[in-house]
Amino acid sequence: MSITRRRKIVNKKRKPHHEDHMDETWLIPYADLLTLLLALFIILFASSEMDSKKYDSIMRSLNNAFTGGVSFFEQPQVVPVPGDPASDLHKKNEEAKAKQEEQLDQVRKETADLQELKQKIDNYIESNQLSTQLETKLTQDLLMITIRDNALYSSGSATVKPDAQKLAVTISDMLQNYPQYQIEVAGHTDNVPIRNAEFETNWDLSTKRALNFMKILLENPNVSANRFRAIGYGEYRPIDTNNTADGRAKNRRVEVSILRTVKEPTVIGASGEPQ
Repeated sequence: MSITRRRKIVNKKRKPHHEDHMDETWLIPYADLLTLLLALFIILFASSEMDSKKYDSIMRSLNNAFTGGVSFFEQPQVVPVPGDPASDLHKKNEEAKAKQEEQLDQVRKETADLQELKQKIDNYIESNQLSTQLETKLTQDLLMITIRDNALYSSGSATVKPDAQKLAVTISDMLQNYPQYQIEVAGHTDNVPIRNAEFETNWDLSTKRALNFMKILLENPNVSANRFRAIGYGEYRPIDTNNTADGRAKNRRVEVSILRTVKEPTVIGASGEPQ
């Protein structure tokens, strides 16, 4: 067999040679890079009308996103972008909490003032042995001085007794040191009907009693009349039963209320909702 023929046979038996393919692994990071660039340009386009502060916030957020956290559990801190709902809600919550704290400070100051005034009145009651005729009570809304009607008026009368006028003058002298508070003088009766030449109903009697006592308070030139109001509740706000003599005696009274100017604020929770 000739050499030429032998070579042809060998070439036929030999497997065809395939060329090696090119390495295409670079396409994956290249595609990721293009995606990130596209996202960046979209964000820059969307924020083209924002002011410089918003732009800086976005760039800080992007910088944290690309360079922050070195592990799955170490995530970068997201900077809130002003103008978005989450940022606005956070700002409103902070403003609400600041306002709440300011109100609490005012409430604490008022409480201290009213506690001081209460102590002065309690000392006067004790030193003059008037505990059976007067009492004080401090609440979240007011400081109330309750005076039994028999300490102020004769039965069926709205004329303040001479000794009781001294009490009114003392209370007025104390109130002049607290000019920021509004004062309400309220008259109350029991449910026993009254009908005489001066008063047709318990409404008339309770209103006139409150008015007369308030007039004595206003004789002090150092108190302003626009701080005061007088009101009669008649028999319709009892504090005890009207079925007993003692209960009716408690219901016949005059209340001098020093009203708070600031109410206890509503507590704001972490979600911004009142609690």
